[in-house]
Amino acid sequence: MEERKFKEEKILKGMPGMLMLLASIAVMLIGIPIVIGGSIYFSDTGSGAVLTLSIILCVILECGGIIALCGLKVIHPNEALVLTLFGNYYGTLYEAGFHWVNPFCTAINPTAGHKEVQQKEGTNKELAVNINLGQTTTSKVVSLKTMTLDNKKQKVNDELGNPVEIGTIVIWKVKNATKAVLNVENYKEYLSIQCDAITRNAARNYPYDANDGADEKTLRGSSQEIADIMQEELQNKVQEAGIEILDVRITHLAYAPEIASAMLQRQQATAIIDARQKIVEGAVSMVEMALQQLSENQIVELDEERKAAMVSNLLVVLCGNKDAQPIVNSGSIY
Repeated sequence: MEERKFKEEKILKGMPGMLMLLASIAVMLIGIPIVIGGSIYFSDTGSGAVLTLSIILCVILECGGIIALCGLKVIHPNEALVLTLFGNYYGTLYEAGFHWVNPFCTAINPTAGHKEVQQKEGTNKELAVNINLGQTTTSKVVSLKTMTLDNKKQKVNDELGNPVEIGTIVIWKVKNATKAVLNVENYKEYLSIQCDAITRNAARNYPYDANDGADEKTLRGSSQEIADIMQEELQNKVQEAGIEILDVRITHLAYAPEIASAMLQRQQATAIIDARQKIVEGAVSMVEMALQQLSENQIVELDEERKAAMVSNLLVVLCGNKDAQPIVNSGSIY
């Protein structure tokens, strides 16, 4: 059987709640003088039929007033109420205020009565969802406020197979309360699971860092671009749940502890090689400049052997990682 999804919603305009409240109270109060009048008539005439009729009418009015009071709904700003009537979708209240609707309507919200998901941690083998053991959400209204989903760090392999830890936060809000309530079982848990899947998929599609000379997107170097891609993919996943993704940010990114030390040594070695390369380039430039100035100013004329010795000594001094210990020659250089 094909799953039925609610793509269009019916926006309700409830009747003024205060007016219906006063009317319900008035109906309930009318029953009191009817019973009193029936009792007086019974005491005067002894007719029990009038008393019975007055009691029945009073009970009907009282029950009607109580039932009418059940139709009173209070909607706060940035909240919505999804209503069903005998199992069928009836409509959604968005306008803040005090309203009256059909008293036989029932408000539904799958997240009511569930513990709210606060953080999630994943491993390579399974997805573990840690639920905050705090207070349970009992309200039937659907919040339209902007909320944050903190997807704690989880371990996953990158494109090169290196285990990395990655964590994200998602800024989101409910855009369509009807879809959020009727299309998915629990839209908060649905968003949480989809966020985990998108985060893992992004980590698997990109390397943590680029190889030498490679020009490609990486988790470390292109975090903003990857976060934008994650936001687009996550929005496509939760579109049917009536959720709008406002922003996705990578908050934690690091190698897993078991390889962090080795990768740190690799990064340090790469940094040392790059630094040495800059030092050598600078030293060669300085030696070339020294020989050129000695020749132009005719300070001293050096043969090829002496130039080679001078170049060797200057390179040792300029490229060495320790201070040089010079030896002064007071005699002839020849």
